Amino acid sequence: MTNILHVTASIRGDESVSRKLGNRLVERLRERTGASVTLRDLAHNDLPLIDADRFAANLTPLAERGEQERKLAAMGDDLIAELQAADTLVLSLPVYNFTMPSTLKAWADLVARAGTTFRYTESGPQGLLTGKKAYALIASGGTPIGSEIDFLTPWLRHFLGFLGITDLEIIAADGISGVDGEEKIASAFDAIDALESQPVAA
Repeated sequence: MTNILHVTASIRGDESVSRKLGNRLVERLRERTGASVTLRDLAHNDLPLIDADRFAANLTPLAERGEQERKLAAMGDDLIAELQAADTLVLSLPVYNFTMPSTLKAWADLVARAGTTFRYTESGPQGLLTGKKAYALIASGGTPIGSEIDFLTPWLRHFLGFLGITDLEIIAADGISGVDGEEKIASAFDAIDALESQPVAA
């Protein structure tokens, strides 16, 4: 059985377009594979920001951590375990001020751990989370995805690739605050449904 990690970030709850798109994709994948689903809702704002002590704790080997270091590293450990266990990563993301929600950056800072999710080699960094399929379901009120003012998707592709997740498919409903917003949302749902014929991660 496959495992899907669904990461959501919109502050709009059930009204969120990106969340609705992600839910549709997750349901389609579950119907096809019987996958289990782990939901990580970043909108709860329960992720700590990285500081010097937490950064040091995250890099300390498990056997060498003291009680305080274990507490500081616990959240990162949990997030990394979720990501490692997932065969498929589904990211439901809004665009806020031309880029990602700050909660996604907090998540990224916690899951990017040298020696665990990537490592340094003589030829440069090497991602250790290979063999995973990722989907990004993105909603934007006015920022065109793929344009010169879209600072989310280039970062997302680079960051996931840095971790070894290079198979990323992006489906966007952008410019949804315009007069044709509903059409763009419908088009994104159609694109999700069109994925039915594609293979999924085993």
